[in-house]
Amino acid sequence: MTGAVCEESRLRPFVELLADYVNHAFDDTDWETIEIGLDPTDNEDPDAWYSYPLTGPAHSLEIRVARDVEDGDMVSVAVKGATAADLRLRIDTLFAAFAR
Repeated sequence: MTGAVCEESRLRPFVELLADYVNHAFDDTDWETIEIGLDPTDNEDPDAWYSYPLTGPAHSLEIRVARDVEDGDMVSVAVKGATAADLRLRIDTLFAAFAR
């Protein structure tokens, strides 16, 4: 599942909601790690994306993030590991909400 978060400042709430969906206890350390990992990324180079796990008791997700090189404030996001239909629907809705 892929999409974009329209402003980098909205990435943290996006990831916090993803973490909540899988009961991952997301904290400042998680965010600081993602923030540092996002810095050197490039959405046009698949090898330059940053990957971070969100692990919960029943589901685990891997998020991949990269700055959009054409629109520096936009962040491309890919989410892997959503196998349950209800979780996929929630993630699709989240992408739709944060793309604006």
